[in-house]
Amino acid sequence: MTVVLAAVVPVVYLLGTPHNFFDLKIYMKAMRFWADGHPLYDYAQPDRVQGELYFTYPPFSALLLRPFADLRLGVTVAIFTILTSLAVVVTTWWLMKPIADRRGIPRWFAAGAAIPLVFAAESTRETITFGQINMLLVVLILADLLFAVPRNSRWAGVGIGLATALKLFPGIFIIYLLAARRWRDATVASATAAVATLLAAAVAPGDSWRFWTHELWSTNRVGRTDYTGNQSLFGLLSRFTVPDKPDQLLWLSLVAVVGGYGLWRASRAARGGDGLAGLALTGLVGSLVSPISWTHHVYWFIPAVLVLADAGMASPPGWEPAGTSRRRRRTLLVLAAVVYGSVVYGVVSFHDWGSAPEPTNSPVEFVLRNMYVLLAVVLLVVLPTRHLVRMAPASSPPRSGVPVTR
Repeated sequence: MTVVLAAVVPVVYLLGTPHNFFDLKIYMKAMRFWADGHPLYDYAQPDRVQGELYFTYPPFSALLLRPFADLRLGVTVAIFTILTSLAVVVTTWWLMKPIADRRGIPRWFAAGAAIPLVFAAESTRETITFGQINMLLVVLILADLLFAVPRNSRWAGVGIGLATALKLFPGIFIIYLLAARRWRDATVASATAAVATLLAAAVAPGDSWRFWTHELWSTNRVGRTDYTGNQSLFGLLSRFTVPDKPDQLLWLSLVAVVGGYGLWRASRAARGGDGLAGLALTGLVGSLVSPISWTHHVYWFIPAVLVLADAGMASPPGWEPAGTSRRRRRTLLVLAAVVYGSVVYGVVSFHDWGSAPEPTNSPVEFVLRNMYVLLAVVLLVVLPTRHLVRMAPASSPPRSGVPVTR
């Protein structure tokens, strides 16, 4: 089965829109521009769809990317592709291992089946073909939330802090730690992000000052907010009001409601022992409330599908689910299939939505152009929190249950 899945994945890549490492090329040109003595955030490159594109990451990211400017582009492309592929393999192994162990499935069989499925998702395809750094952030976040935080490690929070200093979006996971009452971990994450940011400021004080006082607030630097690839609430609203910007009060109200409810559910999942559901919900909240959430940012459907599939399968021998009926399990499996099929089909890979600003013109187009936003909102409401407990053998005295996921 793994061989069959692996054979299908290249076909999906070939059928999709080729990006030829477009974003990575911008990063490298910006780094060379910076190395030549120009202000980092002055670099601009024209694009037929998005207008002028700039380097938009925090200065700490620039420090990590700067050495690649001295390499040939082909070498840099190879390094980024290999590292992203390794990150997909490692993170999928982390996600699948506890489920496989609990269900008595060989770990390598479970991971071998899941890895091609993750490579087929649009978020992975876009990350690889654009040359993005998103999977590095996923590695840092998952290492924290699946290992360091549950084990009360002294390093808990460091990964999230570094990820936040690199790209800001992971800052939603600091709020998640606070909501889950992981005070020390949230403090460590905040301190790590601050130290990394101050390090960048010491190396590049002028560019750092400019980013944090001006460029951070300029959403037009990263492209048109109404473009279909922007799968956030702000993007959905922008596609109704093109060419005008959406009502700010309406957007902020939706952010407050969606963010508050989603983080409440995520924190409840974490305190109930289902860390995987907690991180999936938090990632989906982040993608919804951020003004810009490109398709390569929305990795968080992957852990959500795993939660749905695991909750939808019958419990392994010796385990008892908390109130999951057969009908509900079937519903969860169908939803898992729908979500996964949607993120493989995607919102931009097989469509050319045009370069001119266009409003949404029909119900079908509304669904296609906002599919990730709609799915994320649905999952915030229906994603289950798994409360499986280990049943004691009949010959043993009763004992208290142990949550499956920590």
